[in-house]
Formats: sequence, structure tokens, C-alpha cells
Amino acid sequence: MSADGGSGGFDPLDFAIVEPRTFEQLRIGEVFRAPSRTLTDAHASAFQAVSADNHPVHYDAVWAAAHGHSAPVVHGLQVLAFTAPGATLFPQVIGEVFIAFTGLSARFLGEVHAGDTLYSQLEITGLAPEGANGVVTAAVTVHNQRSELVLAGEHTYLLRRTPEAEPPR
Repeated sequence: MSADGGSGGFDPLDFAIVEPRTFEQLRIGEVFRAPSRTLTDAHASAFQAVSADNHPVHYDAVWAAAHGHSAPVVHGLQVLAFTAPGATLFPQVIGEVFIAFTGLSARFLGEVHAGDTLYSQLEITGLAPEGANGVVTAAVTVHNQRSELVLAGEHTYLLRRTPEAEPPR
């Protein structure tokens, strides 16, 4: 037996959570969901420190109430971070063909406060071959525990295509 506990060599790809797929194996309409997460005051405070966004709407309950908010509002960019593809199985599904996260857009549709539980997902809405690569477009959404859509947007990713799938030149 070898030092790695087996009879052969160690291969990290043997530890894949799901069977990796190619660009050509992806399908429009596939959905990748992240586990729900409940935001706390500590999360909001940590994001405030990282972002350096010190607007009182994010931390001052008195200021927030005086300006029509029921509580301090979680930073929009923190809510956007809930759409990170790595929170889902998508990066494991695409395995070694990932090249880059190339773009995003977002609309902030509702306030999020500490104590809210968020549910995010991405859904493949476009698959566009471009030579040796392919562009994946995904609609991203974040809902809260009251089934309210608080963020909607779009991501684009660049993936390497399978060489035999390229059209002849």
C-alpha cells in the first residue's frame, strides 16, 4: 500500500463533489441553488469594515428609522455577494473548463435587514459558443424568508469548450 493509503497515486479530481461536465453538456433552464443563510448584525458589521461604506443607514437604527427604514439596511453589495456562483454547485459542475467570471448586473428590489434569511439561485439562460470558448449567461435571484424578490440580475462566465465541438474553419 502506498503512503496515500491506496495502491496508486493520489488525484485531487477523484474528490469531485459531482461529475464535472463540459460547456456542451450544460442546458438552458438548469438551476443551481445555494443553501439559505441568515444575515446577522455581525455579518453586516464585517461587510461594513471590509467595504469602508460607513453610511449611517447601514448601522444607525435611529438614523435609519428617521429616514423611513424599519431597521438598518444591509449593504446592497453584501446581498449581491449572495449570488456568488461558488455558493452553489455550479463551479463543481463546470470543473476544469472555467476560464473567467466576465460580468454581472443587478437590480436591488427590496431592503434586507439583519435577521433576514436569504435564498439565492442562478439559472442558465444562455449558452453561446464563441470559437474555442463558450459564454454562459445566468439569471441570478435572491429572495428573503417572506418570498420577496430582493435582488435580480445576471452573470456571465467564460468556459473552455471541448475541442471536438468547435466548428471547422
